[in-house]
Amino acid sequence: MTRENESITRLYKDGKEIILIGTAHVSRESAELVKAVIEEEKPDTVCIELDKQRYEAMMEGNKWEEMDIFQVMKEKKATLLLMNLALSSFQKRMANEFGIKPGQEMFQAIESAEAVGSELVLADRNIQVTFQRLWKGVGWSGRAKLMAQLFYSIFSNEKISEEELERLKSEDMLNGMLQEMTQSFPRLKTYLIDERDQYLADNIKQASGEKVVAVVGAAHVPGIIEEMKKEKEARQMTEELAKPPSTSYWPKIIAWAIPIIILSLIVYTFYSNPTVGLQQMISWLLWNGSLAAIGAAAAFAHPLAIVTAFIAAPITSLNPFLAAGWFAGFVQALTKRPHVKDFEQLSEAVLSVKGFWDNKVTRILLVVVFANIGSSLGTVIAGADVVRLFLENLFG
Repeated sequence: MTRENESITRLYKDGKEIILIGTAHVSRESAELVKAVIEEEKPDTVCIELDKQRYEAMMEGNKWEEMDIFQVMKEKKATLLLMNLALSSFQKRMANEFGIKPGQEMFQAIESAEAVGSELVLADRNIQVTFQRLWKGVGWSGRAKLMAQLFYSIFSNEKISEEELERLKSEDMLNGMLQEMTQSFPRLKTYLIDERDQYLADNIKQASGEKVVAVVGAAHVPGIIEEMKKEKEARQMTEELAKPPSTSYWPKIIAWAIPIIILSLIVYTFYSNPTVGLQQMISWLLWNGSLAAIGAAAAFAHPLAIVTAFIAAPITSLNPFLAAGWFAGFVQALTKRPHVKDFEQLSEAVLSVKGFWDNKVTRILLVVVFANIGSSLGTVIAGADVVRLFLENLFG
């Protein structure tokens, strides 16, 4: 292995020459470096840190106008889509600040590979699988922390210079960032970086030809180098990493057990002491409904959507297959139906906090997510109050 500079690493593996280019995804210098290396080396294959879904979105445009917002809610993808838009917002704001396109180095790699006649390999894991594995792996507390930090970074006005951005490509700075990330979210790095390092490294090793150029984010370079040093075949492991997370019966059992216990406590208390049982019912209705409605209102939902969240939350909290936010979101979509222009303007809307709330599409997503968060908080508070009243009635 030879390290030519902070961005280029040359490896030799199984008779194959592999040139790793570590890039920053919104850096003009990275795009220029990719162009220069591919045109000079004329590799047999160029591997890029994209999957088929992101490649098609990049080449054909995101086609937001073709998105069915009702289908998104029905498939329970509102939160993931909102996270994706928030991440896109952060990258696009930085790119606009520097006057370049997000992912310009990937565009350049595709263009240069075609120009020199290299085979193009989409070496990254499907983005939906990554999100699914991450979302399940970090747990409830991790999801809350991740969402909070993500939106803080998106809505922060903190600026970063292009020089600082380029410095992130040095190994020392990168390792420091990953160490900090691991301390805050130990599991996050596993799914976002480590697993994809293995996946990328294996696909790069399997690429055809004697000379391969791989264009990847700088954060992946140290991990890919370590994976390249391993002698054993990693194909079977990579196939496992390409699968969505396996489902366990325990979360489903717990999800059903909680409402059954709550209902049982209310029914038992109601028959032994109707007055206290009525207090439990009122507590359950008010906490669930009020907090779900407050969540919808925080997203500037239509009054009918707010009322829907209030009515739906106490009922949906007793059924794991339902969520108050879905009903509120459907009503919001019906009363404030998005037009084609709202979908077309999504890429611009996500560049500001105001845009997230003004655009009818993102507002629907916010209504779904915020109403669900309110309902979840209401379930916890109301459930604790139901248990309290049950114990007071039992032992009081």
